[in-house]
Order: sequence, then structure tokens, then C-alpha cells
Amino acid sequence: MRLRIFVTPLVIAALAISLTGCGAGSNATTRLTKKVTDGQEAEIKNDNNKMILRNFVLVAQPDGSAVVVGTAVNRGLNDDALLGLAINGVQAQLTGSSTIAQNGTIIFEGETANAKAVFQGVNLKPGTNVDLSLFFGVAGEISFKVLVRGAEGIYADITSGLVPPTEPTA
Repeated sequence: MRLRIFVTPLVIAALAISLTGCGAGSNATTRLTKKVTDGQEAEIKNDNNKMILRNFVLVAQPDGSAVVVGTAVNRGLNDDALLGLAINGVQAQLTGSSTIAQNGTIIFEGETANAKAVFQGVNLKPGTNVDLSLFFGVAGEISFKVLVRGAEGIYADITSGLVPPTEPTA
């Protein structure tokens, strides 16, 4: 009888801790999951190179194109160059700055933008994730999944900059 008085509360406490997930500690899977809606982050670290990619998203346009939004920061010891971007085997049309000095940035879109990258004819659906690949001359290549957003809300002013074709007049 005395044994049951001591064992029952211990069993109840052990079950409560294990069933509520408190027993998983600070590395619980549900604690480490995050839904990125303001941009994906990645970095390349090798030898003396460190390229940091921040807040990357693709903004789908009504004409089927997609515009890159994000910032690349060169924290390496050498100057570098962005050679290109690709999704699903389609290369972006890159305009503006493509060289990144040590501690310099390439900013896609926004008030301080110094580059623009547009994928033509990719017809991406907002809310999906796609693999975006960036190719640097020194740091190398990186691919990571980015969210596709619609051209609405904070992304409403982002356009492909492509001039729509006009029909000939008679």
C-alpha cells in the first residue's frame, strides 16, 4: 500500500513530462521548425571565402517572370563576382552591379538596390518553394530553397521591368 502512494505520483509525473514534449529539451523538433516568410538565408564558407545570403525570395509577376529580392554580403578576404543565378535550369537576366568587394553587398530590389535579377517565363506559383542557385567566381556555387511570393503587400512595387510587347497598328 505504501509503495503505491510513492510510485503512483512518480509515474504520473513521468508520463506528464514525456507526453507533453517537455522531456525533449531545447532540441525539440517542433521548437526548431520555422516558417520563413520574409526571406531565406544561406552562406558559403570555404578557405578564405564567406558569402552571406540574406532575405532571399522570388516575387512572381503577372507576365510569368519572377524577380529576385535579397542581399548578398561578401565577408571573405577576397573580392568576388556574382556570375549568375538559376532556377530549374533557367538563368536570370542580371543587370547592375555584379562585383562584390570585401565587406561589400549586392542588393536586389528596394531603395538601396544596386542590382536586378529577373527570370523570364518561369510561371512560378506564389506560396511554393523553388531551388535558387547562385554562382560566384571565387566563393563557388550555392543552391537553397526560397519562397515564391506574389506581387502584393510589401512586394507590390516590385516589377520585372520588362516592357510588354505591343501589337502593331494598321
